[in-house]
Amino acid sequence: MATEGHANAPSAGEYIIHHLHHAQNQPQHGVVDFSVINLDSVTFTILIGALGCFLLWLAARSATSGRPGRFQAAVEMLVEMVDNQAKGIVHNANSRKLVAPLALTVFVWIFLLNAMDLLPVDLLPWIWQTVTGNPHAYLRVVPTADLSITMGLSLGVLIVCLVYNVKIKGAGGWVHELFSAPFGDKWFLYPVNFAMQIIEFVAKTVSHGMRLFGNMYAGELIFLLIALMGGAFASVGLATGIALFVGHIIAGFVWAAFHLIIITLQAFVFMMLTLVYIGQAHDAH
Repeated sequence: MATEGHANAPSAGEYIIHHLHHAQNQPQHGVVDFSVINLDSVTFTILIGALGCFLLWLAARSATSGRPGRFQAAVEMLVEMVDNQAKGIVHNANSRKLVAPLALTVFVWIFLLNAMDLLPVDLLPWIWQTVTGNPHAYLRVVPTADLSITMGLSLGVLIVCLVYNVKIKGAGGWVHELFSAPFGDKWFLYPVNFAMQIIEFVAKTVSHGMRLFGNMYAGELIFLLIALMGGAFASVGLATGIALFVGHIIAGFVWAAFHLIIITLQAFVFMMLTLVYIGQAHDAH
């Protein structure tokens, strides 16, 4: 029976590939296929976004003017930090009424999405397989390790930047800036200026999404490798198996502690870049 169990067990490569496959509405054809929807990423993104809004609403609802509790104090410190960053980058007071709450939402949302990586890698996939009755059902639980989600978030930031460019400078002023900056207001430089502006918008959007995706994808892979250490103890000798199991516990704890810093830092970086890009929309060249 043990031999049969080992024979049916997936290899390390199959295990990782299975965990990196999304629950999708249809099979993907080609590297880029916009007809495919990663249902797991979309579902977790929406649910966690609703959870973040609920937590912020709960903090506002239970806020008191007296001695605050730990939860209220933590939220107040977070709000003050974000507001100070917004004041230092976006100097238009009217714009900050929207930008500061937007930045706060971005930070909380990205942090909670990243924090899904701290759950045991097999927990939610195993629950999903049990519920569906399909032992091969796919489920990825870290939305920010999905490039389509991070690029969607960065695209949302780009749209906000374009709206503020038009709102602050006017449609005519922004179009004029597209053709006159950064090399000067000479007609023969218009094509070069316009190309540089488009490249800047594209580069900022792509790097914004890729930075978050790359860090979270790498973190997810490391957790999978650590999980393989724990699962390999049954297929090797006693001494080696014990060493792998102990290494699995230690490596998992150390990486989880270090990853907690990473997920917070990545949420902060995404929020700061959002503020910087919106702040640049307020500045004239």
